[in-house]
Amino acid sequence: MAITEQELRLDGNAAAGLLRDVFVHEFTSVRGACATCGAEGEMGAQHLYMTPLSPGAVLRCATCGSMLMVVVRAGGRFRVGLQGLVWLEMQDEGAAS
Repeated sequence: MAITEQELRLDGNAAAGLLRDVFVHEFTSVRGACATCGAEGEMGAQHLYMTPLSPGAVLRCATCGSMLMVVVRAGGRFRVGLQGLVWLEMQDEGAAS
C-alpha cells in the first residue's frame, strides 16, 4: 500500500527539535550566499550597519552591498528578515566526523 502525501505531512511543531539544533550556532561562523550577487562567505565577514541606539541591525553583503539580513529587537521580541540570503550553512556539531 502506498503512503500518501497527507499521511507524511506533519504540523510545524514537529520541527521543534530540528530548529532548536539549527538556531544555537555561533552565527559569525555560519556561511551563506547572497541572493543578489551569489557571493558566499561567513556572516562575520559581512558588513554590519547599526547604531548604539537603533532597535536593529542590517547585515550587508561585503561583495555587492545588498541587504542580507535585518534583525530588530523591540517589545521583548526579535524579528529576523533573511530575504537577502539564498541559503545558510552551519556545521552539525552532533554529526560523526
